[in-house]
Amino acid sequence: MSPETVRGTRGEDRSNYTREESRAIRQRSLRLLGSLLSPLRALIILTAGVVILSAVFRAVGPTLIAFGIDEALPRAVEDGDWGPTIGISLAYLAIGGGGAALVGWYVVLIAKLTQAVMIELRTRIFRHTQRLSLEFHEGYTSGRIISRQTSDLESIQELLSGSLSELIDAVLLGTFTLIALFLIDWRSGVLLVCMGIPLTLLMWWFVIESQKGFRATRTVSARLIVQFVETMTGIRAVQAFRREKRNDKTFAKVSDDYRRANLRVVNLFGVLDPGLVLLGNITVALVLLWGAFRVTDNALAVGALLAAVLYVRNFFGPLEEVAMFLNSYQSAVAALEKVSGVLEEEPTVQDPEHPVALPVARGALRFDDVSFRYGGADDPRVVLDDCNLAIPSGQTIALVGTTGAGKSTLAKLVARFYDPTEGRLTLDGIDLRELDPADMRRAIVMVTQEAYLFSGTVAENIALGKPDATPEQIRAAAIAVGADEFISALPDGYDTDVNKRGGRVSAGQRQLVSFARAFLADPAVLILDEATASLDLPSERLVQDALQTLLADRTAIIIAHRLSTVAIADRVLVMEHGRVVEDGSPGELIALGGRFAGLHAAWEDSLA
Repeated sequence: MSPETVRGTRGEDRSNYTREESRAIRQRSLRLLGSLLSPLRALIILTAGVVILSAVFRAVGPTLIAFGIDEALPRAVEDGDWGPTIGISLAYLAIGGGGAALVGWYVVLIAKLTQAVMIELRTRIFRHTQRLSLEFHEGYTSGRIISRQTSDLESIQELLSGSLSELIDAVLLGTFTLIALFLIDWRSGVLLVCMGIPLTLLMWWFVIESQKGFRATRTVSARLIVQFVETMTGIRAVQAFRREKRNDKTFAKVSDDYRRANLRVVNLFGVLDPGLVLLGNITVALVLLWGAFRVTDNALAVGALLAAVLYVRNFFGPLEEVAMFLNSYQSAVAALEKVSGVLEEEPTVQDPEHPVALPVARGALRFDDVSFRYGGADDPRVVLDDCNLAIPSGQTIALVGTTGAGKSTLAKLVARFYDPTEGRLTLDGIDLRELDPADMRRAIVMVTQEAYLFSGTVAENIALGKPDATPEQIRAAAIAVGADEFISALPDGYDTDVNKRGGRVSAGQRQLVSFARAFLADPAVLILDEATASLDLPSERLVQDALQTLLADRTAIIIAHRLSTVAIADRVLVMEHGRVVEDGSPGELIALGGRFAGLHAAWEDSLA
């Protein structure tokens, strides 16, 4: 894998990277951060100005104290002149009050900056993951996506809102403190700089080790969320197959891994924090001892020594905040790597650069030498092999065959969830890869076995494909597929919220709503992928009656194991191993005595 092509989705849940991969990931993360901050330049400049001024105000304090002790206080004691002392006191109060006001302003500004960045980042993730192809979502678990939107963004927000502001404040205050220390007693300043050598080594060690630790915690955190989400999503299967104890053990193992990863980071702070305190105390002791000798020799004033000690304490004090920043920084960097990886992922199904419009689709489909491999051209596993097929406008096609024969793959190609690896697939003579996406989505609608209802009313769910539909049109679509009766019986009819008490519907009823949704959209091509599998026999008969009317003027592709659904088809395609092995009307294929005839005979025997 070259550093330019490192992606954060296929291999992101790793804690170890090569040097080239780490460099590429850092560059990717920095690009993302730069794109988020560049529109906020004015706010950033204002925030920087406020924090710099605040640090200057606070750095002046010990110098005023030194001047007060060494200059103003002797004049008050010896000459009775209290003016300088009062003046110094008022100046100290003014600078302290001004510094506090600036700190408050800075907190407000950094909060505005943080929220602006977070809403942009959160929106980008949501928009981008919606735009990514089905291939991404089939290979990237929902738990990992949730982790990107929750724990990862929380880590980044914590860095921006708290730790980063503390770091900036600490760095500026430390810089101005060091400058002021050199101005008041350069010898103490040199001593402090010398102590910076072990301080730098300690910080460098922590940065290296914590980077490894926080990458591990982000990886395990994502696994923890994935385990929880998958268990809760599949809770029916968990309870049906009594997997509770096994899942308990698996979750306990992942939780323990998470605990160990966090303890590893905590142990690093167990070394860093005492090390900072020790270095600070040693430096204060050395400055105080050396300063005391010079005070006795009249080479240093008492006030200057006090100011030097205060400056040293002020210098080491913010280093605790730097340590806390490093804590949040490493966690946020690991999170930013994951987020930037998702945002760098490109859709495998790309929108055309120069889309061809198709305002009115007739629904004629054609496969020209179409082959498909899920892993791309280099994948030896051929799912659809050299398919040549013409489906005239208005014809109803039934796809039958054993599991894995390629039926659903063919349907996904028509819906352009995937693009052919080889060959071309056209709608009314236009390659789907060149067709305007809006026209294509309007012309082709797919209904799957997994009927999903979104939050909202039943009417809103039916109108999903046609938001401007009138209540009359919505009800007409429901009547057409036999859904009106059960919808009218709900507590609030079509205004019933499907996620509230009383709005619960069965799997078959959800499928009827999805049928109504598809028919209201009025596509030129309708794909039904095992769409009647969750319906009972009376509901299936009702839908079949509706299908014969509703499919009369549109192209339809029906995938079904129930051969009762196949009976309404004009033409049956029998698929085996990615190839169409039989093609003809139901009656013709039964008369031929081939594979379809065998399936039909087995189905009739099952009814008996």
